[in-house]
Amino acid sequence: MATESYTARWGILGTGQIAKSFAQDLLTPPSSRGVTSIQHVISAVASRSLPRAQAFLAAISAPSTATAYGSYTELVHDASISIIYISSPHSHHFQHAMLALRARKHVLCEKPLAVNAAQAKALVDEARAQGCFLMEAMWTRFLPLTKTVRLLVQKGTIGRVERVVAELCIDADPAAQWGPEYRMVNMDLAGGALLDLGIYPLTWVYLFLYNGTRPVVTSSMTKYATGVDETVCVNLAFQSSDTSNPTTHGTALASFRASPNARNNEAPIRIQGTLGEIQIFPYAPRPTGYRVVMKNGGVEEVCVEIPGSGLFWEADEAASCVKQGLLETDLMAWKESIDLMITMDEVRAQGELMYPNAVESTEFKGE
Repeated sequence: MATESYTARWGILGTGQIAKSFAQDLLTPPSSRGVTSIQHVISAVASRSLPRAQAFLAAISAPSTATAYGSYTELVHDASISIIYISSPHSHHFQHAMLALRARKHVLCEKPLAVNAAQAKALVDEARAQGCFLMEAMWTRFLPLTKTVRLLVQKGTIGRVERVVAELCIDADPAAQWGPEYRMVNMDLAGGALLDLGIYPLTWVYLFLYNGTRPVVTSSMTKYATGVDETVCVNLAFQSSDTSNPTTHGTALASFRASPNARNNEAPIRIQGTLGEIQIFPYAPRPTGYRVVMKNGGVEEVCVEIPGSGLFWEADEAASCVKQGLLETDLMAWKESIDLMITMDEVRAQGELMYPNAVESTEFKGE
């Protein structure tokens, strides 16, 4: 018997570049990636400016049935929408996700889920109370390559994993390229290397070392003129019940200024085990290849193509969970989102980086 198809009707909150990429991926037929049980429809988009929302729909060639709104409150109360994708700045994730959840809408919220763990916990509590699906949109987790590498590790291809090293550096000159109000260096928008870039290498560490127990965190940070962090180095020690290897280690690095090492297929992610290592390249958020390098001399390299931006796989997962009546997915579980947020809170505490009270607050203020 054929599985009945489910249509996710999306409302897109925010009209920045990541929202545009996500929307364009939603318009790609799921059948082109072998998905037949899910369909996606863009029902509406909202900005604080109605002309901007209208321009967004025109830019992505959205269907004529899609509605443009000039307020987020109107969007979340649109009865035709089943799930809201939130792509506003980090500083607004908590407020906008809470707005959607209190309107009893399912939510896919861009990473990081919130600015701090207290906000993340409050969102999870609200999702549970409302009976709504909630997921952090860490899209890298849902790439087929990521799933393949996880299976290789689970099969013991490189033996017991002992260390993961991951980085994301973008070789930028903030003063020359960005003004002080730009989101990545703006304290009021929860900017900085950790929340914007560092969450990717931290995710790669968590993918292979996290066992449900939070790690011991040691970190260092360099700040930019605006007060945000421009470079961060995080060392994580995970305790294990395996007496032969009681502690595993992860290192995550992120920097605005440093040059990426991901050139000529060098690997910004290395998963190191007792029998060899897996190198993932060339770009931590969207890798297109991996290399298995064994200690006995064997080397295997696999490269893949990612159609579009690669954001539709997280949308497929969210829609599939909603179809099944699930509130969360095992691939990005609430507890792991919160625990990773606790790790980032600790890094910021060690670096004495606090955002303005209005950004850190768990008080819901609406749109």
